Amino acid sequence: MSKLSAIDIVIVMLYLAAMMVVGIYFSRKRRTSDQFTKASGKIPAWAIGLSIYATFLSSNTFIGVPGKAFGGNWNAFVFSLSLPLAGWVATKYFVPFYRKVGGVSAYSHLEHRFGAWARTYAVVCFLLTQLARMGSIFFGIALALQALTGFSMASIMLVTGICIVFYTVLGGIEAVIWTEVVQAIVKTAGAIVIIMLVISDISGGFSSVIKIGLRDSKFNLGGFDPDFTQSTFWVVLLYGFFMNLNNFGMDQNYVQRYHTAGSTREASTSVWMSVWMYVPISFIFFLIGTCLYAYYQINPDAIHMVRMQVASEKLGNHATALQVTKLAFALKPADLGDKIIPHFIVTKIPSGLMGIIIAAILSAAMSTISSGMNASATVFTIDIYKRYFNHKLTDKTQLKILYISTVCFGLAGMSVGISMIGVKSLLDTWWQLSGVFAGGVLGLFLLGMISRSAGNFAAITATCIGILVILWITLSPMLPQNSVIPVSALHTNMAVIIGTLTIFLVGILLSSFQKSKIKNTAQAVSDI
Repeated sequence: MSKLSAIDIVIVMLYLAAMMVVGIYFSRKRRTSDQFTKASGKIPAWAIGLSIYATFLSSNTFIGVPGKAFGGNWNAFVFSLSLPLAGWVATKYFVPFYRKVGGVSAYSHLEHRFGAWARTYAVVCFLLTQLARMGSIFFGIALALQALTGFSMASIMLVTGICIVFYTVLGGIEAVIWTEVVQAIVKTAGAIVIIMLVISDISGGFSSVIKIGLRDSKFNLGGFDPDFTQSTFWVVLLYGFFMNLNNFGMDQNYVQRYHTAGSTREASTSVWMSVWMYVPISFIFFLIGTCLYAYYQINPDAIHMVRMQVASEKLGNHATALQVTKLAFALKPADLGDKIIPHFIVTKIPSGLMGIIIAAILSAAMSTISSGMNASATVFTIDIYKRYFNHKLTDKTQLKILYISTVCFGLAGMSVGISMIGVKSLLDTWWQLSGVFAGGVLGLFLLGMISRSAGNFAAITATCIGILVILWITLSPMLPQNSVIPVSALHTNMAVIIGTLTIFLVGILLSSFQKSKIKNTAQAVSDI
């Protein structure tokens, strides 16, 4: 860590040591699989709320959001504006539902409603989503720390992953939640420190940021026309609402936390606490991106190294210096997005404060990854291993499977992160992957929850159609122009929206048709 001072290294090491201590402390208290997955329902609401907030506030937010605002505008902030509405639906319907059902898995009730296929489908989608999420977060943290340490991105992911696996395996969900409480505070402080440093370094201060931002339409939330082919205000709002509904309603990371609370009311309180904390901090991260844009507009020479780095990566090792320089000056702000925060940290943040910022970036990644590891291990153990391989698991054996699967999912997440090296936009990549994997599950869940008459045939047919629709919207734009398959004109963020509605509406129509057919048949028999 030649680029870091001794005090920065000490701060980072103390932070990592504190996370390890939390895992060791809770390993002494945990004795059963119930404590590993639900903490025996003894976590206070405020701690669960901070934990959910920390899960939202990942390195995708810390690195990707400022990069998105720097390279474009505030269109993606509309995603955060959808959170209160999704939170209202969650506290009114989802939290009471899961507390009543009682099982720690978010997907076991789907088997009771539609059969084993529905449960398995939801579990597979969740695990794929988690791998995509953990991979993108591993990539985000490596992207930032590579600029600070000079180490390779793969080695950064490996070291960070080992630390996360250590305390997650030892302490279970209780260690995950309490480390996330610390991490929520650290990364919030880090965001505030960054924005204060950026504004203090801008000639003219905050007024210059506003002036430049308004001049270049950086505060634009997107068009308000009913156009679903572009990333308009309405497309992002609908996408955010459906994705946050999926998070609160079908994501094991969140559902599992509902069971760690002492009551339904406390679980609902934790949801609202996370909502009202995340929306303003999301605003701050978008503001950081705009402030950085204003800073580099006033100081264009300061961004030269970032331009050269990106140009070099695009052209490869065989490019000449002239080619790299020529491309560097042709790059647009959108091409530099995810590199901006790491560059500013390296060049502008003083010793001592840099250690705090690195700890904040680490915490942004570690909270979501540890949560994903624990949730994935829980789902695998209960919904796959116990369901299909050993119905009569002893608690000791179940705990052992939870340990092993936690480690395996951690290693798998690291592998996905390594495979993402070179992607253009961290936030866009995560949004696209999560939309594909999560789209069908929410529609199936809503069909089972709202329609009492929908049966197995209607559900499986609707799900198959919904999956095809999601794949068509997402993948058809990649087909050649002369393809026999028509290309979707919809924005790819519409995949989760259209897919969810397709499954729900087709299921309703099929169940109504079946109900009408049965009624007509019964009437005909009665007439005879």
